[in-house]
Amino acid sequence: MGNSYAGQLRTTRLEDVLHNFIESSLRSNTVVPRPVFSQLYLETEQSAAHDGRVENDDDDDEDGSESNSPPVPYQMKPPPEGCCTTDGFCQAGRDLRLSSLASDNLDVPPGFLLVGVKSPSLPDALLVCAVDRRFLPDERGRNALLGFSGNCMGCGEKDFRYFTEFSNHINLKLSTQPKKQKHLKYHLYRNNQGVLVKGAPICWRGHGKRERQSKMLTLEVEVDVTHSLVFLVPLSAVGSHADPIGPPHMVDVPPPLTNGSHTVPPISQPSLNHSGPGRPSTIGMCTLGTSMTGNSFSFSSIHLSALFTVSTHSAILHLICSGHGSLPQLTGNVSDVLVSSLLQSCYLSSQTLPRVYQHYGPSPIQPLSTEMQILLTVYYLVQLGPDQVPLIEDLEQIFMRSWRESHLSEIRQYQQPQTPAQPLTPSQLPWLAQLAASSCGEGVLVLGEQLGSLAQGLNQTFSRLMEGRLLNTNYVVVIVTAPGQETQSCVVVTGKHQCRALAESMYSPSEGLREFNHQLSSGLAQELNQYCNSLGPDGDVESLLDNAAVDSSQSSPLSSSQESAEERSPKNTHKYRVEWCEVRPIQLAVARKLLSHVCAIADSSTQNLDLGSFDRVSFLILVPPSKVTFQQTVLHLWSSGVLQELGGVDQDCVSQREAEHYVVKMDQTAQARIDEFIQEAHINTYTLYILVHDHAHWDISSAACSSPDSGLGLVDQLLNSRQVREAPNILTLHVTSFPFALQTQYTRISPYNEIHWPSAFSNDVDLYHEKTRYFGVSELLESTRSGSSLPLMRYDSSFESMASVLEERFPKLHSAVIRTTVLIQHYCVALMAASGRFKGSHHDLHKHTSVETLEIVQSLLTAAQRCPAHHGHMVLLRIPSLALATWAHRRLSNVRRRLGLEESFEIILGNPSQALSIGQRFTEQLKLWSLLRTITFFDADWVPRTYLELEALPCILILSGAEPLGESLPRSLKYCDLRVISSSYLQRTTLEQELGLAAYLVRAESRPPHNTGSGSDLLESDADKLSSTDNEEEDGLKLKFFASPNPSHNPKPNPNLRPHPQAPPPPPSHRRPSKSTSSDSLSPRASSPHQSCSWARGVSRPPSVLLPRVLYDIITASDSSGLPRCTSFLPHMSVAWASSFRPLLSKMMTCTEQSLYYRQWTVPRSYHMDSNNRTEGRSDNFHPRRLLLRSGFSVHGQVGKTGAYLHFLGILSRMLIRLMEVDIYDEEDINYSAQLEGVQYHPLSAPWPKPDIMRTLPFDYTIHDPKYDDISTVYCPGHKPCAEGNPVRQEDVYLRRRTSRIKLSKYAAYNTYHHCEQCHQYMGFNPRYQMYESTLHAFTFSHLLLGEEIQLYFIIPKSKEHYFSFSQPGGQLESMRLPLTSDWSPDCIKSPIFTPTTGRHEHGLFNLYHAMDGASHLHILVVKEYEMAVYKKYWPNHIMLVLPTVFNGAGIGAAHFLIKELSYHNLELERSRRLEGGGPAGDVWPFIILADDSCVMWNAVDLDARSGPVERAVSLKQVLQHMEACPDLAHYGLCGIRKWSSRGLRGQGEPFSRGHLHDFLLLNVDLSQNVQYDQNRFTCHDVDFTLRLHSAGLLVCRFNNFSVMKKQIKQILGIMEFLKHLFLATPAQLLLEKYLQHTSQRLFPLSTKNYTHPVLSVDCYLNLGPEVTVCFVSSRPHSINISTTGLLFSGLLLCFSDSFVTPGFLKKFTFLKGATLCVISADRSSLRQTVGRLELEEEWRFRLSDEFQTANAKEDRPLFFLTGKHI
Repeated sequence: MGNSYAGQLRTTRLEDVLHNFIESSLRSNTVVPRPVFSQLYLETEQSAAHDGRVENDDDDDEDGSESNSPPVPYQMKPPPEGCCTTDGFCQAGRDLRLSSLASDNLDVPPGFLLVGVKSPSLPDALLVCAVDRRFLPDERGRNALLGFSGNCMGCGEKDFRYFTEFSNHINLKLSTQPKKQKHLKYHLYRNNQGVLVKGAPICWRGHGKRERQSKMLTLEVEVDVTHSLVFLVPLSAVGSHADPIGPPHMVDVPPPLTNGSHTVPPISQPSLNHSGPGRPSTIGMCTLGTSMTGNSFSFSSIHLSALFTVSTHSAILHLICSGHGSLPQLTGNVSDVLVSSLLQSCYLSSQTLPRVYQHYGPSPIQPLSTEMQILLTVYYLVQLGPDQVPLIEDLEQIFMRSWRESHLSEIRQYQQPQTPAQPLTPSQLPWLAQLAASSCGEGVLVLGEQLGSLAQGLNQTFSRLMEGRLLNTNYVVVIVTAPGQETQSCVVVTGKHQCRALAESMYSPSEGLREFNHQLSSGLAQELNQYCNSLGPDGDVESLLDNAAVDSSQSSPLSSSQESAEERSPKNTHKYRVEWCEVRPIQLAVARKLLSHVCAIADSSTQNLDLGSFDRVSFLILVPPSKVTFQQTVLHLWSSGVLQELGGVDQDCVSQREAEHYVVKMDQTAQARIDEFIQEAHINTYTLYILVHDHAHWDISSAACSSPDSGLGLVDQLLNSRQVREAPNILTLHVTSFPFALQTQYTRISPYNEIHWPSAFSNDVDLYHEKTRYFGVSELLESTRSGSSLPLMRYDSSFESMASVLEERFPKLHSAVIRTTVLIQHYCVALMAASGRFKGSHHDLHKHTSVETLEIVQSLLTAAQRCPAHHGHMVLLRIPSLALATWAHRRLSNVRRRLGLEESFEIILGNPSQALSIGQRFTEQLKLWSLLRTITFFDADWVPRTYLELEALPCILILSGAEPLGESLPRSLKYCDLRVISSSYLQRTTLEQELGLAAYLVRAESRPPHNTGSGSDLLESDADKLSSTDNEEEDGLKLKFFASPNPSHNPKPNPNLRPHPQAPPPPPSHRRPSKSTSSDSLSPRASSPHQSCSWARGVSRPPSVLLPRVLYDIITASDSSGLPRCTSFLPHMSVAWASSFRPLLSKMMTCTEQSLYYRQWTVPRSYHMDSNNRTEGRSDNFHPRRLLLRSGFSVHGQVGKTGAYLHFLGILSRMLIRLMEVDIYDEEDINYSAQLEGVQYHPLSAPWPKPDIMRTLPFDYTIHDPKYDDISTVYCPGHKPCAEGNPVRQEDVYLRRRTSRIKLSKYAAYNTYHHCEQCHQYMGFNPRYQMYESTLHAFTFSHLLLGEEIQLYFIIPKSKEHYFSFSQPGGQLESMRLPLTSDWSPDCIKSPIFTPTTGRHEHGLFNLYHAMDGASHLHILVVKEYEMAVYKKYWPNHIMLVLPTVFNGAGIGAAHFLIKELSYHNLELERSRRLEGGGPAGDVWPFIILADDSCVMWNAVDLDARSGPVERAVSLKQVLQHMEACPDLAHYGLCGIRKWSSRGLRGQGEPFSRGHLHDFLLLNVDLSQNVQYDQNRFTCHDVDFTLRLHSAGLLVCRFNNFSVMKKQIKQILGIMEFLKHLFLATPAQLLLEKYLQHTSQRLFPLSTKNYTHPVLSVDCYLNLGPEVTVCFVSSRPHSINISTTGLLFSGLLLCFSDSFVTPGFLKKFTFLKGATLCVISADRSSLRQTVGRLELEEEWRFRLSDEFQTANAKEDRPLFFLTGKHI
């Protein structure tokens, strides 16, 4: 028999294993052979799981040959001496691994391809090499040349002609002959991120030929004995709960696939991922009754193909799992039979190929055949233990891995002519299935011989049940392989334990709660209670309690030593006070990451958030409908200081009642507050609202699918409402430790907007200098692996055994009811045993409870008794059902009362819908310990509202609710009893939430005490332990621990000695409180723990966790990637897997990679709030203002987030305030004389200057602008400089220029980063509008000083063309239109504004929309040619004047020169145009504005203020309109305003003055036509121009009642940096100016610090340094110069002298003997001509060595100058 099938199954591993299995079965008579499934799968686990990785590559031991002969031994050539032999490296020592070279730039020669090489010694890595494509096959496995040609990508060695030589070079270390077909495995390519990744396998022809249908995947498969749950959904609930729309992969179901020798018919059942609420990983379970105890059933939803009558006498339910084919109609005792389509859906899902394989066309790649699926199912059931329940995730992975191994081989064999593989035929299936089932005895029965239909198989099954022949059988597999029919199958579950677990898993969480209520209210559990109350020979619990009733004169042994509340005085009590503590470093880092993401949204080009438009922050925190969570969040908010920071008020002004306004409990009462929030955000558009969705995984239900009374869907109704989605001032922040339900294919949150909580430790290195270390799920798991002591997480075997016995005895009761009853009975008996009332009696109570329960109760009772302050522990008893929790609370309270232990500990019912309530006696005890900031000591109104405030209170907290809702637990939590939580709903979120109740922070200095048992109270040095769920509950109030003031009770502690057991608490270490935005929880660290206080000793140890055995086995098991098994479960009940062809999560995945995994492989169900978030034509629909703060599995998963986001709100508010502020130059005017003029020329209230009066005003030659504190002083006869010069303040030593931070007014100018709604159109960036089109216009311009015509360019947006005149529409540019002098409009500025700029396309303040208060104005940016493109990009709606190419290296003087001369030329053109139109030529407006690109705000002096003249912010429009309205403005050549200073105007009194003007100028181009800016100047050009303008007789006026603020723009790369680093490529003029500035002391030695003997500078002003004084004179006829009579000059400066300078002119001035002459000219020839023409040699002595030139290259036209001495 063993060889009967060898002929056709010879080459497949499955048949080889079967062959060996049969032989071992025949030869063995004592030992049961190992099951076939273990040989196929579990053997490979040992090799694949050694490093926690999954081996995805196929087994490539064969080289394409079908010969079974052993391989020929191969001896590698020994490597050369000294060469590297490390695996993964070449012999040159260079790394070849793909993981190392993925991001490197590799030089691949033309014609070569990057290929991944498999090394036997590195099964998990690929080596990178380059191979000539001619020696590689094409996609069909053809056209590959024999031989090899390749290059090493490590050392770069090329031209390897033999693969043997190449394999030696890359250290493959082979034991067989090297073959390229065997080791060149994969093509490599670069993905979208440019990372080199593994691509498609290389299709070697005929290599690895195997038979697909029988091929088994050699991957690790975890079929652990711990898995004992399957999730099922009743079809009877589909109408109200099931998903009407299946996952996306089921929408495009392909036609029936040919599989083997028959076709699988399509099954019209929902997919595997299709289920309703509370039905994770489940599909379509039909229940044959309305309830477990019902009697009626309507089976109209299933196609009936036969008739079958059910007749059983069993007291338990039986389950039929439909597989292939339709089940028959069932009649009779149908209430005892359940039908599930779960298995059928799993089959269907695994037969739907993913779309990625559709491009193969008519490919032989097919899903697993029906026969193979059935056979694998049998193998899986065989491996399950007698107490295990099948888990659909396991079976699904088995199918997937088997198919993957098959299709990888077939991709290689694609379109290769070969003998087709023999499929597993229907005739072989029953025999192979029976053979596999024979290894487990009677556990699995296969019925497959001579069955004509499923009805016949089911008939035989139930007949055997009636006859009692299936008592030891858990599963019956019915297989129908009748000739001419499709293969059909189903599985009948007959095991009692399996049937109960599967039946209970059919309930959704809400249905389960209703079933509990029904069983409790109907009396079904009464018999169970009576049974549990019986103690057998030891009597009855009730009778023992009656006998132990306490008389009024008798006290309890435990309570006799305790003082009454009246006897307990404060002197014997430890007091506490509130203290704010600093935010932990990691919380600060997370808050800054949140702020960084918000700024990134604001800085993005999408303009979805304009931070610059907001002036304050407001927020609303959404919390689950738990009153404790609500009060807990309010407490954190109130104590964090955020409200004070956002509102600008003191802490004492904000009460907790006011803080409640910012927190919303999402229940039916929340709607009014939500509407108020939306309306408030709509009205206050300048406020940024942060909507914090805390515990965000809780309510993600769609509002459309939720009933109004359920309380669900409110979050969807708010967050996804149109008002919130489209509000530009609302930003949503989701906060959760379990983000999986928000990471689906339809998510609204961009992956770039996820903020992952960082790990505080890396390789035990504290990255954030934290004082605490997180103790969470990973650490609990680690404690289970240390075998030295009792782990912190464990299960109670005694309890499990008793519960199992009672489950068999009461089959009709839900296991949760049974387990809760047993657990509460254990607590009752343990209380009786620990109370001491039954000592010495014949009753042995210890055997009626478990050791774990007894230890919990003993610790609870004795802790408070032994502590002088009566501190104790908390015991958390988690009972999800409120009905069961209420019964448990009532039962425990009754037993406590009857035992006389009412004052020993409190029993608290934690109902989410009710406020926390404890007895008055315990409230008084807490008052003695706590002095809260909101109450006075012993305030009668105070009661605890959060569990955090129960610190050190001995109590049992019975926490109810389907899931925890973010309630935080105090550090005194010692035991977390989860023994009765549901084991039916296995999702990752559910399990991690329950385990998160034990999350703690312990001190980083001490490792978590894994070696400490639950009963150990070892002293630890750590006192910073925190308990929390999803919220940050180490952010709770930190109550400092103080000892009694009695000196006898306060000995000085010795930190090096263990306290004496009887020692009272030591004195406190007082610490100064520090205000911050967060706070810690209760902490006794100010006092050393003493031996008698168990609470103080236990604060360093995380709580012990007790789990159900089922969950313990699942959680402690690991999958093939090394992660806990629960991580591979469905993440949340509201999502479904997108495909069965998904990989497992990897242990090496980061948080970001996990997020991308769930975003790819999960889809929301129809009742998920994101289910409709799929826009047509788009694959994503992310909301731009939605963030997700999440934490990982092993980092600070459930501790810290509340404090982090509260701190984020604070720093966001501070940042907005900072954005509304700007650094303004705040410098006092310099060079003021001590003698101030006392003459008042104009009245203070004069609005405009009068020309006649202005001419009488003396011109102030002295420069007062502080930016010019390092230039030469201009000589003025009446000015007497200070002897010590300008004083330098100490703070200015390192800060060159003084600035002040000023809040921006509403009339400020902005840079490109400001884009509010009002100025979107002005900027041209509004996405609703089309980008503004611009036209480039050439304009020819000539000037005498330029020497030739130059061509300028105007870039004019279409919207600004009306400011210009053209020869015709769209024709030649003729001129820029100017208004008439008589024109006036309240919303218009007449003067064109020119702003020359370079290098400030981002930071220049060119947005004048707000500054102009919406007034129409003409603004022109003057840019250099090479910067034209970048300025046009950032300012598309601005007019630009592009300077000629020759001015690319010019300075600011050239820009002002061209602006002025072009403006005058345009003025003449406009006059001509007006004349041609018949208008007056002389009435054209002649003024222009020259503005610096850093002018940010403008101010006006308010003379009517009560406290004297004050400055107030005004618009630029108001300033310009006032100046333009001056009646005599045409008489002035230049007007300006002063620079702002916080010290005000020095010598304030004269509203107008004559002197130097800077930065913001109103220039009359008509009057000043004969005075030009020096086009060559780089520095001090405005000083030079003002002096020449004044000497020409033009009036210069400064309006002192207006001031301009200049913003400090930090220069990144511009002229200032350029000036500090002199290069030879610097322009000659700039070199000259810097040379004269820094060498004037040597050039003019007689002038140094000699104000009375200045240097005479003719027709120009040049900076000769602060040590030298310059006297400016003009050589022009009729010019105005100072009187030089009797003045001796120490030098003469002649720069580019023209014909107006004559020898006679120079002879008017007298020079000191030895005075220095400096003559500057453009070339040597003109230099000598100047000397000769001016007859300088008569009075000046020259030497040949006194001639110099600037250090430029010859082609850069250097400048020449000559020096001489006066004779």
